[in-house]
Amino acid sequence: MTELLYQTDGYLKEFDALVTAVNPDEKAVTLDRTAFYPGGGGQPNDVGMLGGLNVLKVRKAGDEVLHIVEGDLPSVGARVHGRLDWDRRYRLMRTHTAMHILCGCVFRDYGAQVTGGDMEPLKGRMDFEFERLQKELVNVIEAAINREVQAGRDVRVKILPRDEAFRIPDLIRTKINLLPEGIQQVRTVEIVGLDLQADGGTHVNNTSEVGQIRVVDYKSKGAINKRIYVEVL
Repeated sequence: MTELLYQTDGYLKEFDALVTAVNPDEKAVTLDRTAFYPGGGGQPNDVGMLGGLNVLKVRKAGDEVLHIVEGDLPSVGARVHGRLDWDRRYRLMRTHTAMHILCGCVFRDYGAQVTGGDMEPLKGRMDFEFERLQKELVNVIEAAINREVQAGRDVRVKILPRDEAFRIPDLIRTKINLLPEGIQQVRTVEIVGLDLQADGGTHVNNTSEVGQIRVVDYKSKGAINKRIYVEVL
């Protein structure tokens, strides 16, 4: 089982680890611990360096994290130093927190659940269960989310037993519960006073770090499915 360092410290830029397995076919390395986020919940995987090798992709494989690298694989038992592409990661942290601010405001003000979402550094989109979405309402939403950025709300992460986590009202903000039954611990991300939901990604410590959020487009994706596109400035 790979220890997921990013779950408790999203600001960790470098780390040391032990190689526990290699996969020559996939050019992949498994470590005993990692700060590389393997992707999920709409947030892309991290990239960076591992022991002098470029990390091209990272993904989960059961309880382990595979690091797909460029170059000669290290030996099992080798000690390696990992270093994230921090500029990219931090942009994703700001973006992911911006998406939670958007989700929190829309749920608080309109009760609309999320039906989908995706992001890349400094831009993303989120789908909501809206019947109608007009420019005037989009402008109101944009103003609301930027007020929450300016409010400087703390962002807190906890890892809770599944039973305790699911006693939290509205913990799952997506239309479909994406948490597998076998997950015994649930990681929650709280924007204090605005939003609390299950989430595995990385976030900034305070909404003031996000920067201005701009709604750049919106579309209808169905009778009760509307998409909002945002950029983080």
